[in-house]
Amino acid sequence: MLDIKFIRENLDLIKEGAQKKHIVVDLDALIALDDKRRTLLQSAETKKAEQNKVSNEVARTQDASAREALIADMKLLKEEIQKEEEEIKVVMREWQLLMVQVPNIPDMTVPEGNDDADNVEVRVWGDIPKFSFEPKSHVDLMTTHKMADFERGTKVSGFRGYFLRGMGARLNYALWNFTFDFIQKRDPNFVPLLVPSLIRREPFIGTGYLPQSEEDLYKTQDGEYLAGTSEVGAMAYHMDEVLDKGEFPIKFICFSPCFRREAGSHGKDTKGLMRVHEFFKVEQVVLCEASHEASVKLHEEICANSEALLQALGIPHHVVVNCGGDLGLGQVKKYDIEAWVPSEKRYRETHSASYFHDFQTRRLNIRYRDADGNMKFAHSLNNTAAATPRLLIPLIENNQREDGSIVIPEILRPYMGGLSEIR
Repeated sequence: MLDIKFIRENLDLIKEGAQKKHIVVDLDALIALDDKRRTLLQSAETKKAEQNKVSNEVARTQDASAREALIADMKLLKEEIQKEEEEIKVVMREWQLLMVQVPNIPDMTVPEGNDDADNVEVRVWGDIPKFSFEPKSHVDLMTTHKMADFERGTKVSGFRGYFLRGMGARLNYALWNFTFDFIQKRDPNFVPLLVPSLIRREPFIGTGYLPQSEEDLYKTQDGEYLAGTSEVGAMAYHMDEVLDKGEFPIKFICFSPCFRREAGSHGKDTKGLMRVHEFFKVEQVVLCEASHEASVKLHEEICANSEALLQALGIPHHVVVNCGGDLGLGQVKKYDIEAWVPSEKRYRETHSASYFHDFQTRRLNIRYRDADGNMKFAHSLNNTAAATPRLLIPLIENNQREDGSIVIPEILRPYMGGLSEIR
């Protein structure tokens, strides 16, 4: 959430940012409502001051008739204050609803565009494999090797359901353990965090997933939601806290089960593991001082961590910078890392790295004192380290052989009991 003072002082800039992100929000209505909110609050404060003044006069007045007149005046004033406070509650609800719809301003380096088709490639790593045969899909390979069971997954879990079994399950576990070890070896300051998936509404509002993305969330009968990323729980870890500036940057390497309804994706990736309702994520979440330079530096670092992880696994990939139309409400800038999928002959997204400035921390009330003792909201960033089972797709497909066997990348073999291949 942006500061209302900042919005008022930079209204044209906010409008340009919303237009670049293709997000519709009535900013003029917000300003008009904020004017009304300010007027009502000022009026209420004036009346309360008058009420206090009359109360003091009542206490000092000895004359009975004068006291009764003052008390009658105070009763009328109290009724006016109560009426105004009720109006303030209504206006505040409308004001808050509009405030949480105001998008963050994208960085000037974010390209123009409508959707992911307009994202811009910034670098490429690895040679696209040239097979002497027609490469099989991960669905065929995993079914042949009994690494996954999609039919029983659908029977048990419904549409987009799956089981990972045998070497599929082992490979999935291996990726989780390898990712934690790899990230912590690159940067020992990352603290492992096992994050809850069942979360109250407030952290979703704080991270920007509500109210805009409610249709993609599963909700329980008790009012909690199931998170689609460990970012939500990890960001709420320090909610309503004042942090020590000396601890920055605070880095978490998080793990949680994740759930997404994929409400707007009924016809997309209906087979296999690319787009499923239940999955698992290892996520980098970072809090830092309120500095654009610090955010940019850390953004490049966490993205580089994921690139290095894919390179260690030998998976060809490229990095794209997301265009304005492919940014979320709170993101200032975002990179997607897309891995090569041989059966589809194209890159598919496996990782995302974003920074938000104080958009999330202002909503979550995560603050610190700067060197001068001034209270500031921290900056936040996040990045996928490994999302499974999706990451299994390029891993398996890029390492297949003509006879149907699958080579296990050398760096994963210690996590697979020394196995070098799946037959």
